[in-house]
Amino acid sequence: MGFVPLGNAHDPRPTGKLFAARWKHGHLRLVLLSVILSFAMTILFLMLLHGASAMSVTVVDGGKTTVIQTRNSDVQSLLEEHSIAVGPHDELSTPLATPLSDGSTIVIDRAVGVTLLADGKNVVEYTTEETVKDVLHSKNLSLGPDDRIYPALDTQVYDGLKIRIVRVKKELKEAQIEVPFTVVEKKDGSLAAGTKKVVQTGKQGLVVKQFEKVYEDGKLVSDRMVSKTVAEPAVQKIVAVGTKKKAAVTALSYEADSEKKTITIGGETVKVKSVLSNVTLTAYTAGPESTGKDKGDPGYGITASGTTVMEGRTISVDPDVVPLGWWVYIEGIGIRRAEDTGSAIKGKKIDVYFESESYANKFGTKRGYTVYVIGPVKPTSD
Repeated sequence: MGFVPLGNAHDPRPTGKLFAARWKHGHLRLVLLSVILSFAMTILFLMLLHGASAMSVTVVDGGKTTVIQTRNSDVQSLLEEHSIAVGPHDELSTPLATPLSDGSTIVIDRAVGVTLLADGKNVVEYTTEETVKDVLHSKNLSLGPDDRIYPALDTQVYDGLKIRIVRVKKELKEAQIEVPFTVVEKKDGSLAAGTKKVVQTGKQGLVVKQFEKVYEDGKLVSDRMVSKTVAEPAVQKIVAVGTKKKAAVTALSYEADSEKKTITIGGETVKVKSVLSNVTLTAYTAGPESTGKDKGDPGYGITASGTTVMEGRTISVDPDVVPLGWWVYIEGIGIRRAEDTGSAIKGKKIDVYFESESYANKFGTKRGYTVYVIGPVKPTSD
């Protein structure tokens, strides 16, 4: 038996129009897919190409470091791309036309303004130097041995810094000054009273003084004496002034029935205790040649009796012959007081005090003098 289908036993054959539509639709999808794939490949290629051509360049600008990715070929293009301006006083480590390569480094030293006050000028200079010393070197400014600089040479430079140089000049001047001699009058018991005699001629001295003048920026700020030398010492003029009085007419009288003695001095009769004949006279001073002491030494000019030596009064005696404190009359010398002693003054020997060392030396030794011992009370007559 046979089975007869209710519908058509076969698919209907497609028509030509339907087949063309199906083919066009399939190929359009294929073309569109190819275009998208090509575009994606192009973009990927461009991205790879862009990444391959970019370079890493380090820019150090005023001490601040930045790493920049760039495809620029030279320094100028890079700076323009990133709006990095270089001033007229700034310093660039490489010329603007220098080609760039991966890993290149560009250093920009930014100039700062400093004020220079030196040699009468006040100017603002722009510099990239690091220290004051470097600035001076770059501006050909040198310092003299006495010049001063503010601030110190090792000071770091910054914008607005003021650098001041004080020019110091020193001058030495020499002056020769004449020193007048002094006139010294010394009593001389060997000259008659009222007479004078030049013992030593005076001579002017010469002192050389050096003065240092200091100028700062041309102005005198100091003028002082730095040395003083006595080229020729002044020599004193010594004048001897006579103090010798005319010898008084002395008459010794003995009372017929008495051993008392008297002496007339200046018209006055003076009793004497005893008479020393054939006495030796010498002279001394308070100085080192006679006493071993200088002015300022303890006991200088002090006698054995505690008095201070005085010319025309003090004599040194042997206390066993003339008691200390007693007055005597020495022929040709005058009235003196026994105030001092000496190791060489023994027996009938008397040392007469004088202020002048030279006169004491000239006095020498005198023998054969008569000395009248008066006593502890000074005669009223001089």
